[in-house]
Amino acid sequence: MSAVDAPQPLTGPPQRRRPGPAPLGWAAAGPAAARRAASRDLRWPLALTVLLAGAFALRVWGAKQGLPWAYNSDENAHFVPKAIGFFGHDWNPHYFVNPPAYTELLHIVFAVWFGGREGVSQSFAADPTAVFLVARVTAAVVGTLAIALLYLAGARFFDRRVGLLAAGILSVAFLPVFYSHLALNDVPTLGPICLSLAGTAGIMRSGRMTHFAVAGIGLGLACATKYTGGIVLLPILAAAATCGLRTAAFGLLVAGVSAVAGFLAGNPYALLDFKSFQQGLNHQTTVADASGGKLGLTEKSGFHYYLWTLTWGFGWIPAIGALAGAALLAVRRSWLAVVLLPAPVLFLIYMSTQARFFGRWLLPVYPTLALLAAYAAFRAVDAIGANRATLRPTLIALAVVGLCVQGVLSSVHIGLVLSRDDTRNITRAWMVRNIPATSKIVVEPGVVPDTWVQDPGHPSPLTANGNRWIKYSTSRSFVNADGTIDTKGPGHVVLLEDYERSLYPGLVDSYEKHGYCWVISGSIQSGRAYAQPAIVPNAIRYYARLKSEADVVFRSSPYTNPHKSVPFNFDWSFDYEPLAYHRPGPLMTVYRLHGGACAHVAG
Repeated sequence: MSAVDAPQPLTGPPQRRRPGPAPLGWAAAGPAAARRAASRDLRWPLALTVLLAGAFALRVWGAKQGLPWAYNSDENAHFVPKAIGFFGHDWNPHYFVNPPAYTELLHIVFAVWFGGREGVSQSFAADPTAVFLVARVTAAVVGTLAIALLYLAGARFFDRRVGLLAAGILSVAFLPVFYSHLALNDVPTLGPICLSLAGTAGIMRSGRMTHFAVAGIGLGLACATKYTGGIVLLPILAAAATCGLRTAAFGLLVAGVSAVAGFLAGNPYALLDFKSFQQGLNHQTTVADASGGKLGLTEKSGFHYYLWTLTWGFGWIPAIGALAGAALLAVRRSWLAVVLLPAPVLFLIYMSTQARFFGRWLLPVYPTLALLAAYAAFRAVDAIGANRATLRPTLIALAVVGLCVQGVLSSVHIGLVLSRDDTRNITRAWMVRNIPATSKIVVEPGVVPDTWVQDPGHPSPLTANGNRWIKYSTSRSFVNADGTIDTKGPGHVVLLEDYERSLYPGLVDSYEKHGYCWVISGSIQSGRAYAQPAIVPNAIRYYARLKSEADVVFRSSPYTNPHKSVPFNFDWSFDYEPLAYHRPGPLMTVYRLHGGACAHVAG
């Protein structure tokens, strides 16, 4: 191992380095040594290039899954439509529950790719596939850029070996790979987070103002993409403490100004429409802390839940490695421990206090965890191979395989799954062949988007709204909060999260009376009731009656073995991580009712 690759001392504030000649002293060593050193040095960018190519391939493999329908409700409602909406008015999103930086990026990409408002609007109306695909690939590109920036951060915090291995861990970890397939802001936030970490590492190396500025810009852009990206503020503050008082004070001023500039660049209307921004931010906090709406969320401890998600979303060995890396830094009383450890610990504690929790919400600290795991691995390699030079390549290979194999397997599996037809697409294709146009159907909300009952680009002339089938309205309910039924009043509005609470057996009679003879059910909706049957007994009785009085005429299963299923979970039922999944989508069931008016309906 050359001197340039050796780990830097981690026991105290780093010595400031001044620019100078190449660290290997190539000129003094002679032409032959210089060529050999240059050859060794080129291996790092070559290895990083290969890694980035593989990471990008994993992130776009199966990117067309589900299209032309975007089945993720956030993807379908928030980012892509609002990015298109910017063409019709100014850049004010009038929506700040999610910060708009990723939406603004999509707007720019759409303008370039589709040639502006007319091109993207026509494409979206005729067939949304191309628009969503471009948006998803954009997320994948930013996610891949985050890996390159994490390498840079790791090389500055530790050495290039640690940087490359940390980048490798993030390249294959399941949750960063899966959410790169969707036009959501989770993965794009990793880009500015890793940029900020790279700047923070530079602060520790040299204390230059340019590094404070880079760290601040990354912080601002991260907050403008996803509010929780602001966790990278903690490393910046800690890194400033490694500098002199004057440098730290001026540096933090530079970082603060840069952060504000970065935030306003990605979210200018936070200032220009401050009242709406404040309302959106308050709403986001209220939603994250709402305890009553997530029927089916059976886990009571957010702390335990997030630790569980790390075992498969990040990986068992990387998670253990990150813990070991944290312990090693803490034991050595390193300034680097002060910089890197508080953020993931405090973030985990904060997210665990929320009433709702999802694995992807922990993504902002994945880069730091990857750095810690890679550091622990090379500390072990250096300790074991100190006097066994011939053993070092084997130790490094074992470290790489151990930290990355679970991620590779799960990411390859999800690529295979997403490259196959979604169960909802299969179900719809069967319906087109077997359920006549203008037939009355019941479709559970949240399972498919509203546009699912339309033929993309070809609205039906037989219905007023262009739908192929006439869909039963699920927006009102006669079920009171205490579970009693009151069909005499007008009912009340039903939110998506409350749909299972609105069900009762008498709905079957209503369907049959009014000729809604086809009921389409998906396990990501019905599974919520079965996960907590005591809370929604009316829904359980509704499904029991549906099964007893209707024929199952079609079923599409996502599982390798149709007779085995994955219990409902707000992560696994939507990201298909278990190996039991063969294709994306929920278990879809089509029922055919025969009573009442349905006895005389063709089909």
